[in-house]
Amino acid sequence: MENKSILIFGAGKIGRSFIGQLFGRAGYEVVFSDVDLSVVELLNQRGSYPVVIKGEREELLVIPRVRAVSGLDREQVAAEVSGASLLTVSVGKNALGKIIPVIAQGLMRRYEADPERTLDIIIAENMRDAGAFLHEKLSQCLPAGYPLDRLVGLVETSIGKMVPIMTQADLEQDPLQVFAEPYNNLIVDRLGFKGKVPEVPGLSPKENIKAWVDRKAFIHNLGHAAAAYYGSFKHPNAVYIYEVLSDATVFGFVKDVMLQSAAVIQRQYPNDFSMEDLEAHVDDLLKRFQNKALKDTVFRVGQDRPRKLGPDDRFVGVIRLAETLGMNSDKIVQAMTYAFRFKATGENGERSPQDVLFDEYLSAGLEYPLQKVCGFDPVKDNDLIAKTIAYHLCSE
Repeated sequence: MENKSILIFGAGKIGRSFIGQLFGRAGYEVVFSDVDLSVVELLNQRGSYPVVIKGEREELLVIPRVRAVSGLDREQVAAEVSGASLLTVSVGKNALGKIIPVIAQGLMRRYEADPERTLDIIIAENMRDAGAFLHEKLSQCLPAGYPLDRLVGLVETSIGKMVPIMTQADLEQDPLQVFAEPYNNLIVDRLGFKGKVPEVPGLSPKENIKAWVDRKAFIHNLGHAAAAYYGSFKHPNAVYIYEVLSDATVFGFVKDVMLQSAAVIQRQYPNDFSMEDLEAHVDDLLKRFQNKALKDTVFRVGQDRPRKLGPDDRFVGVIRLAETLGMNSDKIVQAMTYAFRFKATGENGERSPQDVLFDEYLSAGLEYPLQKVCGFDPVKDNDLIAKTIAYHLCSE
């Protein structure tokens, strides 16, 4: 039997609790590349790590056949790229640019050793058009003439797994353990693979990945953020998402926002989803959001407003799509305005640096972040800006 290996860039929460878990339990050797040298050292010492599933009953999974390499050692990482059966990136969009040069270096080594051997890269990032983004960056790092389109599969995904922030006490108990919900469905772009789609339980190949990426961004991510922002506004001392959703007013508002967005998604992708499909998805998500054992915090779900209110992200992205389709997005706009009042803090009472920055933008007036962060044009989007400000002023 072939000795299959997967190289995972990023030994963080998704890398370990989701990608590493799925492929490790399917018989792959799991190799992480990370710049956290303490995590790298521990993974190599143990050769495994624990995933604690937080659901109706708690379950402990130990992922075997694990090792790690320092992301600072370019030669070693390039060698791992050259020899891996499969590659995954899970480092966040802002860090992708830092790892692409070494991936390109490894691809060249691989090409020199065997000019016909393909490599599929699973892009485990929550971002739209991730394949095009990675293609552009790799093209800039690879020499002219390298057959990127023939040899490298760029496989977009829809990452729906929820992984909470670990408390300091949990990390001190075991720095390698990671908590996660029971959900284990990794939606991947079937058409992105150059090789055979891996036979891994939990892998769910789809023909039109764009539809599934948008469903994740504009229903799951949108609803989660709406719960954090409106829930925090209504219950400023609440810590957990399940707490704010226990309020029927918050629950009803969040569901209405998600359903309005679902209607936009269904209009955009009528061949992929029925409204009944999406309504059932909304109900399932709301149930998952209320997982008390997961202890997902309002702070985690709402933090980093400069990203979450960006032009292509969960709020503005679907507002723009609704505009294109001539559909209503008032509830979504209203939900977004509660982000401007978000004050949640982490375990130590500190706010995220991104949210501190966002409040600095707000100090210049609401129109400043609407233009700088959301990308609203002061002339073309005058009506949208006026509507957003009106909702903000009317919020009680």
